[in-house]
Amino acid sequence: MRKMPTAGRGTGRGTGKGAGKGAGKGAGFKRRRKDSFGPRRKKVCRFCQEKKKIQLDYKEVPRLYKFLSEKGKIMPSRISGNCAKHQRQLARAIKRARAISLLPYVVE
Repeated sequence: MRKMPTAGRGTGRGTGKGAGKGAGKGAGFKRRRKDSFGPRRKKVCRFCQEKKKIQLDYKEVPRLYKFLSEKGKIMPSRISGNCAKHQRQLARAIKRARAISLLPYVVE
């Protein structure tokens, strides 16, 4: 018994869009180099940078708000520049503040 192609789809033999050599995920697109504006500056953890060692606390709501996106998500360390140790402490403090309703889970 022969398989019939479904409506709107090709036969599955590579005759459609993006077919040919190397037609995989994102085939035919080249990544643009982002260092055309010079070397990117290394982001520094602002908690390591401060002279006095600051313990991240869930009660410091204004400080925690700086690390939330406009939707209320925790910013990743590659954007905020925090080191792994302080990113974990920050996430823990934000989650505790959310649990006792000092910070919103979702911003509308």
